[in-house]
Amino acid sequence: MSRIVYVNGAYVPEQEAKVSVFDRGFLFGDGVYEVIPVLNSRLVESAHAVARIDRSLGEIGMAWPCTKQEYLLILEELRARNNVVEGYVYMQVTRGVADRDFAFPANTPTSFVGFTSSKALIDNPKALTGVAVVSVPDLRWKRRDIKSINLLAQCLAKQEAVSRGAFEGWMHEEGLVTEGASSSAYIVKGNKIITRGLSNAILPAIRRKVIIKLAKEHDIALEERPFSLAEALAADEAFLSSATTIVMPVVTIDGQAVADGKPGPVTQLMRRLYIEMLRQEANC
Repeated sequence: MSRIVYVNGAYVPEQEAKVSVFDRGFLFGDGVYEVIPVLNSRLVESAHAVARIDRSLGEIGMAWPCTKQEYLLILEELRARNNVVEGYVYMQVTRGVADRDFAFPANTPTSFVGFTSSKALIDNPKALTGVAVVSVPDLRWKRRDIKSINLLAQCLAKQEAVSRGAFEGWMHEEGLVTEGASSSAYIVKGNKIITRGLSNAILPAIRRKVIIKLAKEHDIALEERPFSLAEALAADEAFLSSATTIVMPVVTIDGQAVADGKPGPVTQLMRRLYIEMLRQEANC
């Protein structure tokens, strides 16, 4: 059965899903997006996703395509039509269709599209072995706190990582790690988690937010500050987080093993705590 895609009020087979060549998302990357995990046929952490897209829309002066309640109902209907038990729902909002002009068009309805993907989030074999990351220059704009659909720099970073045989690229400026191409970055030193503090330099990631909350609840030391590539290479552990990886151990950086080259105890604990929390929300 063909996957069903949501396009501006209609649920259609993916082969029939189309947007205008004059859509500003296509022409300018003028839009924002969100990814909501699905576990046990339930959207999880959706409240965080609603809050973040609300902020992103506000930061670029873009209207909601519907009410917040309708937004979640649409995404749940999309999940149900595709029978996604575990995976994610992706959606994006653009400034709509208008003749190509850099200035915002007046009175133009936003465009709203979404699709689903089935994917194993919990039983991910990479969580047992860990993954490799490589350092790549951070080429992005200065408002990385907005979840923009304009992801060319991240695509370049990810492709460089893949071409070097790695799972992820850790972007850096002046020797300091900002974040991953599609994830947040963390190191562990002396049982303390270290991750960069929020600013316009990084995305206010949902998994990062929850990891900080879990660390506080379980008396796990955590410090929000930039860390260098040299610190990362000398760390006791390293890990990354995202909607589709949850908490993922990093075992090599630029080909050099992190400590003994195996997932560390703090990383494994954070993944276990996070999965327990998700299972409670999803009633599984």
